[in-house]
Amino acid sequence: MDRRSARGAALTILGGLLWGFSGTCGQFLLQRKGITSEFLVPVRLISAGAILLAICLLRERGRVFDVFRRDAKGIVVFGVFGMSMCQYTYFSAIAASNAGTATVLQYTGPVLILVYLSLREKRLPRPTEVLAIALALTGTFLLATHGRPGSMALSPRALCWGLLSAVALAVYTVQPGRLLNAYGSAAVTAWGMLIGGAMLCVLFRPFSMQVSLDGEALLAMAAIVLLGTVAAFSAYMEGIRCVGPKKGSLYASIEPVSAAVFSSLFMGVQFTGMDVAGFACILSTIFLLAMDKRE
Repeated sequence: MDRRSARGAALTILGGLLWGFSGTCGQFLLQRKGITSEFLVPVRLISAGAILLAICLLRERGRVFDVFRRDAKGIVVFGVFGMSMCQYTYFSAIAASNAGTATVLQYTGPVLILVYLSLREKRLPRPTEVLAIALALTGTFLLATHGRPGSMALSPRALCWGLLSAVALAVYTVQPGRLLNAYGSAAVTAWGMLIGGAMLCVLFRPFSMQVSLDGEALLAMAAIVLLGTVAAFSAYMEGIRCVGPKKGSLYASIEPVSAAVFSSLFMGVQFTGMDVAGFACILSTIFLLAMDKRE
């Protein structure tokens, strides 16, 4: 591995680690500090979006507004139905379970994307895709029941939010493709966060909530915004510039593993052998799909 590739791998892995740590910080706020997703998500999106937009303004100046001049409808749809729903369902899944399980369930999103693409293209899934779908279903079954049909190891609420977050991730990934190609990921992500956060502020009115934020809660909020959003996104984007999106996405798939490890270390979450088997089934789909050389 040359120096550029090693740097890219390190940065994308760092991005994944920071995202996993951010999920655990969210679990801490939601389960230990009594903060709700209705407060955490809009505040996070508004704060991180403002910081990312400021960075974009320094780098791109007036070009950062091009997406509004030419694709206002597209960026609003992405912010409302992509960014905000992806974040809200994800943190609601964490509140109902833990950061590791919620993140792994969200990683069934790529399998939903390939099912959608197969339907859109009116074709049967390829053998690799069939195996990925089977593994995703098996992993979800193991997480939800621990291999015992008729009994639930995971609460219905946690399973519902986790699967909704996978659907939201699929929308978040597919819908803004044209915007990302035209205006770049940084500007699209920043505007998506601001628009999604503004919509959730109107819906939930977080700044009128009676929330007690002590030093620990403020530190966790800062970690989510600065480390889990701004730093993680910047590291990941620079990493895929060095190694490409396919390898970058593989390296960043350390996110659910790190979320599980961090939630175990800092939140005392205990995972069973069935949980680990379910994690392995779902995460293996990422490698299967990445190894498929066809688009």
